[in-house]
Amino acid sequence: MSMPAEEGQLLSMLLSLINAKKTIEIGVYTGYSLLTTALALPKEGQIVAIDIEKSYYEIGLPFIQRAGVENKINFIEGAAIPTLDKMIQEIKEDDLFDFAFVDADKLNYKEYHEHLLKLVKVGGVIAYDNTLWSGSVAVPIDPSDPEEFIEVRNYQVKFNDFLAVDSRIEISQVCIGDGLTICRRII
Repeated sequence: MSMPAEEGQLLSMLLSLINAKKTIEIGVYTGYSLLTTALALPKEGQIVAIDIEKSYYEIGLPFIQRAGVENKINFIEGAAIPTLDKMIQEIKEDDLFDFAFVDADKLNYKEYHEHLLKLVKVGGVIAYDNTLWSGSVAVPIDPSDPEEFIEVRNYQVKFNDFLAVDSRIEISQVCIGDGLTICRRII
């Protein structure tokens, strides 16, 4: 359970194109996207990585260490919303993030979005993983699917509709992996 390599390559290129130096990742899991981000950032680049479970992060930590990029990562164990609330209270305009990647609790994507718009600078990018939810967002509900799958599918449909009309961002939804929505903050 990690993003496919071609999605990692796309994010890496995107980070280079926007000259990202400061990023935030919500939902680290085993750290593949985190490693990809750390490798794409310049030597002085920094990542704030938030996950509720440090043991997942520790699975990928040996690879991060072997790549020599552990010093770029500030891992925070805890729930994302309270952590983001605290960051919003403390952040200064000059400290805003260039990029954010979200691959955590799918039912909180809209809440993460509202928080990240206060933490990512104008011109910065917010990327949401799994926004196509196995392609289920584009077809009628299959009642034989598990209830939890349908719940997330319905939420992702609403979230995608919300992003499509959010005047604070420009979006591109990419059919890579399980769907990646890239948002550029314009306001």
